[in-house]
Amino acid sequence: MEKKEIRKKMKNLRLMLSEAERESAAAQVFERLEATAAFQMADRILMYHALPDELPTISFLRKWKDLKKFFLPRVNGVNLDILPYDESRLELGSFHIEEPQGDDTVSPDEIELIVVPAVAYDRQGTRLGRGKGFYDRLLATTMATRIGVGYEFQLLDTLPSEQHDVPMDMVITQHTTIRVRRR
Repeated sequence: MEKKEIRKKMKNLRLMLSEAERESAAAQVFERLEATAAFQMADRILMYHALPDELPTISFLRKWKDLKKFFLPRVNGVNLDILPYDESRLELGSFHIEEPQGDDTVSPDEIELIVVPAVAYDRQGTRLGRGKGFYDRLLATTMATRIGVGYEFQLLDTLPSEQHDVPMDMVITQHTTIRVRRR
């Protein structure tokens, strides 16, 4: 299947989920994330604020915000800036996602773990995003552990990939955790 076809199929599957199904899946995925050594050892974690069809992150951020130092991305042209997570400093930004405001950006080198959303993943850690390349550009600049999270149906056997696609070190769904040895 071509990337365009996969994106369309995944979009249709995500649209069929109820709010309760999204919340339940998120609870299961983030419980699996919490059990990983990568999460337990990391203090500085880049998360994401979810689009309506992605695994919701707000409960997870609120649960851990006093124990971990979270950061969120903010779209800046074709790149992502990284800023500290502070719920009181969020404003609706690009793509109608709440983004952190301010000038206190941090270097990707300061991040230990990046939790990444996607349209789909495969069992080799390949990630298919929405096609704009924001995360690929960011991930190419850091040695942080990269963990992709998604719904079980977003995990496919194989995906088409290109030279610039940055693979995940781990992929987590409600029922599956895949560790990819790469570095």
